[in-house]
Amino acid sequence: MKQWGMALAALLLLGACGKQQEEDYQPTFSTRGVDAPREYIVGIHPLHNPKRLVEVYGPIVDQLNASIPQAYFRLEASRNHEEFEKKLYGRHFDFAMSNPYESVRSLKHGYHVFGKMGNDEMFRGIILVRKDNGIRKVTDLKGKKVSFSAPTDLAATMMPQYYLHTHGIDVNRDIENLYVGSQESSILNVLRGHVAAGATSTVAWKSFRQENPELAAQLEVKWQTESLPSNAWVVRDDVPPILAEKVSKVLVGLNGTAEGRIMLKRLGISRFDYATGETYEPVRQYLKIFSAAVRHVD
Repeated sequence: MKQWGMALAALLLLGACGKQQEEDYQPTFSTRGVDAPREYIVGIHPLHNPKRLVEVYGPIVDQLNASIPQAYFRLEASRNHEEFEKKLYGRHFDFAMSNPYESVRSLKHGYHVFGKMGNDEMFRGIILVRKDNGIRKVTDLKGKKVSFSAPTDLAATMMPQYYLHTHGIDVNRDIENLYVGSQESSILNVLRGHVAAGATSTVAWKSFRQENPELAAQLEVKWQTESLPSNAWVVRDDVPPILAEKVSKVLVGLNGTAEGRIMLKRLGISRFDYATGETYEPVRQYLKIFSAAVRHVD
């Protein structure tokens, strides 16, 4: 794979009890001249810690650069959801892949949907426990700690919290909610025994199992939610429409080549799809229900 432009200045390492530790990640600088194509920043919401996210999404950005020489795409990861959302709602990203909640909100800040992750049947929240911790039913979690990535993570936080709500748990009183920064961190908190259970998404869990089969074998999926439309690709309204169309064609076309299928497999999906804002109407309705029943979200 080709190296891709500027790398990150910082990466997140997961520590005990979900605390984030930072380690310098040395940037490399491109030799692009003054006549080089315009740069476009591509943001990916923190499914993984920044270093891991660069490893799995960097090749896709490389493919965009190879396929669309008229533009230069630079991947930018964020340490956590709060940082990512600040950049997204501040219109820092030209292109972004955001979770459905963030995508719906981004429309108010001048973005529109042009694509999405495929495999919607996999966009579910799951709740993991250690096989040896004795948790049998949902109400066994009362009085215990449960890890989540971030309050605004739809699949890995909101959907599992709504599941708990509909199965006898008052998530605001019956459990201690620990927001640990990323889905990987939530998984690791369960593995290390720091929490009784942890929520994540099926995509993140699939990726973790592929990369860490021996660790994953110590855990089990105890409960899972229903599905919703998966993560969206959004583009800022001042980006030329023809460029967004080219990007969408490259993304959707990845599953048509052996190299592209390898890239997609590392993401835990089989394809990207075309999409519009209307694709996410079920998400808007879900957020209304969640906001009324569990806790308020914008």
